[in-house]
Formats: sequence, structure tokens, C-alpha cells
Amino acid sequence: MIRPMQATDAPDVLALLNWMDDAPEREVFAPDAREAAELRGECEDRVCLVAEDVEGTVQAYCGLAPFRDGLALEGPLGTGDLHALLARAIERSEGLPVYAFSARDNLAVREALEAAGFTPMHTTDFYTAPVSNLARHARVPAGYTTVDHLPPEQYRALYRASEDGWAERLEWTDLEIEAHFARDDVRLVALLRGGRPVGFAELELDAEAARADLTYLAVHPAERGQGLGRVLLALAAAEVAAYPEIRKLRTRAHDHAHAARALYAHAGLIHCRSVVTYLRDDTEGEA
Repeated sequence: MIRPMQATDAPDVLALLNWMDDAPEREVFAPDAREAAELRGECEDRVCLVAEDVEGTVQAYCGLAPFRDGLALEGPLGTGDLHALLARAIERSEGLPVYAFSARDNLAVREALEAAGFTPMHTTDFYTAPVSNLARHARVPAGYTTVDHLPPEQYRALYRASEDGWAERLEWTDLEIEAHFARDDVRLVALLRGGRPVGFAELELDAEAARADLTYLAVHPAERGQGLGRVLLALAAAEVAAYPEIRKLRTRAHDHAHAARALYAHAGLIHCRSVVTYLRDDTEGEA
């Protein structure tokens, strides 16, 4: 039976999340919470469904959360009837575009997504390397300087110019940008020439995982071809090296980002995981 998730289901859904964590090939986009109270709070404003067997045991979970211009699918996660669970979630999507994210090797979920009308958009590959290996190459080239903060208008302009696919933060207000970089776990390394920003590396620190994520690496198109990507990568690692509890740097690149992939391979980062992004959009073709 498929039904809305109840507060009493939190332990069973947590067990499914831990089951997912035990094997990389089971990865899907899912709630961050790993405590019952946090999970209940995270699910309060979302569509959350579970599938249970004839004995009432929760076997699978699926949810919908606001995302971009539509919704993000959490799951499907578990060993139950993923097809029926997905169909019920789609019924609750109110015709909005639904994005889904699955490990490339999660063949059961990918088959269910594609059978439900989700189309693969791109694959994102993740790469990692020890911080110390990358930081030893850190240097600021002659004629350049670095800063750890940019005025919102400069950050937004460089963000807009650097990559057509980056759109999310263009809608952020100045206050939202300032609040983001005021977070304790966020760092910015911006490279300037003649006082003008030409690139930046943005980091999110995760001391618990002993890892830092390089969330954005941007070089203005007019400044490319000079090795500034390698410079920013090394400077970002040097920033992370100030935190001895963080030992690895992780970054990512979509399958069409050939320059980024070449940069990471040249710098010695190793591929560690791949995630496929899917979209189901019933509004396509509408006037």
C-alpha cells in the first residue's frame, strides 16, 4: 500500500536512508536528516509518500520538495514497488516540472524513472584529491591579487559571465549573497587583476566528513587560456589547508564541461562518483 508518510514512519525512513548510505550505487537525492526529529521537521512542508508491505512495514520512500521552477524528487528509495510509488508522486506534482537525481549505477531507480517518463539531462562526475597534493602548487601570479570577499554586484556579474548554465544565484538579492558568504562553512577565493575580479573559487567546508567541496570555479571568458583555473584550484586548496581536520577536496563537472574535466585530470583529482540528472516536464510544448 502507498500512503502519505506519518510521523511514526520516521524510524523506518531513517533505516532506508542508512541503507542507501551503505552502498554508493544506491544513491538518490534524499533528505539530509539522519535523526528522527530532524527528519520530521524536514518533511513538514513536502509531499512525502511511503510504500508498505502487507504487514505494514515501510519498504520504500518518495518525496517532492520545491526546486528551481518546479519540484525535486526525493528517492524513490527502497526495495518496494518503485514504479507505483513514482506514479503516485507524479500525481501529486500538480503538473510542475520534476527533477530527479540518481547514482549512475543505481540501475533499478534509473529504470523506474525512465519508465515513468523522466528524461536524462546530463551526468555529473565528482572528483577528489588530498588537499595537501593540490595546495602545494598554490601561488598568486605576478600582477594578480586575491580577496576573500566580493561586493554582490561583482560576484553576480562574474557568476553570470562565467557559465550559461549557472542561473540559480542570479535571482539572489544582495542580502542573500552576503548572508551566504557570512556562513561559517563557506569560503571564497577571488582572483583580481588591476582591481577587477577575473575569477573565483567557492568552497563549502564539511568538517564532519573531513572534506571541502569546491562548489563553483569561475573564470571570466575573456581571461581563459592563461591557466587561471589551475591557479584558483590550488588557491582554494591552500584555503582549505588552514583547517587540518579537512583532508580532501571534492569537485564536480557535468559531462559537457570538457575544460573542467581536463583541468581536474591534469591536477591529479580522481573520479569518485557519478550522478545522472533527470527531468519530467509535462509543460514542454505548451503555448
